[in-house]
Amino acid sequence: MPSGSEPMGGYRFSDKIMLGEKSDKGEGLMGRLDGKVAVVTGAGSGIGRATSMLFAREGARLLVADLKADGVNETARMITQAGGTARAMVGDAGDEATVKSIIESAVSAFGMLDIIHANAGVSGGSVPLFEQTEEYWRQILQTNLMGPFFAIKHAGKRMVEQGRGAIILTSSVAGLRANAGAAAYSASKAGVISLAQTAAAAFLGTGVRVNAICPGLIETAMTKPFFDSVRAAGKEHKIGQLNPLQRAGQPEEIAAMALFLASDEASYVNGQAFAADGGLSSSLPFSRPIR
Repeated sequence: MPSGSEPMGGYRFSDKIMLGEKSDKGEGLMGRLDGKVAVVTGAGSGIGRATSMLFAREGARLLVADLKADGVNETARMITQAGGTARAMVGDAGDEATVKSIIESAVSAFGMLDIIHANAGVSGGSVPLFEQTEEYWRQILQTNLMGPFFAIKHAGKRMVEQGRGAIILTSSVAGLRANAGAAAYSASKAGVISLAQTAAAAFLGTGVRVNAICPGLIETAMTKPFFDSVRAAGKEHKIGQLNPLQRAGQPEEIAAMALFLASDEASYVNGQAFAADGGLSSSLPFSRPIR
C-alpha cells in the first residue's frame, strides 16, 4: 500500500515500490507472493510494469510479456537488477497462439503458474461514432476482450490442474459508466467485467478465482496524449477534477489492487469488478460544495 503521498496531482508511491526494490523485511518474514509464479501481459509500461515490479518485490517469479520489445525487456531488467526474477517475452496478447505460448513458457521456466494479470489493452483513440469502422472495432475487441479470454482459457486450464490460481483482468471505469471512453473501448471493457463474472462461475469448485480491476484516469503511455494536451493548454490543475479525490491516479495504485487480488489475502474474493477511480463511478458527476 502507499507509504507516502503528496497533495492532489503530485501523488506518488514511494521510490521503493515504483522501482520494484525488495522491501525491508526482517529475517523469516515472507513476501505476499513468495513461492508464486505470475504472468503479466502489457508489462512494458504503465500499469503492467508497475504490477510486475510490485509482484516481484513481494516474492513472485515472473514472465512479463508485451508487444514492444524495448519496454518489456526494460521491465525484466529493472526487476532482475532489484534482485527479483523475471523473463521477458515479446508477443501480441490478442493472439491466441501467442498467449498459449506465453503460458507454456512460464510453466516451462518455473514449473507452475499461480497468477496471471491479463492487462494488455488499447484505447483506439478518439474516433467519432459514425467514423468508426468494422476493422477499428475488431482490433480493439481482439486485444481488450479476446486477449483476456485467451488468458483465462490457457492459464485457467493449468490452474485447474493445480487446484488453485488467481486470474486478474484489467477492465476500466469506462466499462461501468458511459462517457469515460469511446464506444468500442467502453464496450470491450464492459465485456471484460462480464467475462470475469462468467469465468468465475465456470471455474466452479476448482479453486481458481477471476476478478477484474476498473481503473479510472491513470497516467500511462496510453493516456499520455491526453495528459500532454492538457498540460500544453495550461490546464493541468483540471486533471481528475470530476472525481472526489480531485486528481488522476498512478499505475502503482492499480498495481496495489492487483497485488491484493493475486495474494492469498483475497482467497474468498471471486467474480468481482473493483473500481479504482478516485470515486468517479461512485456517484453522479462530482460538484464542488459551496464553502
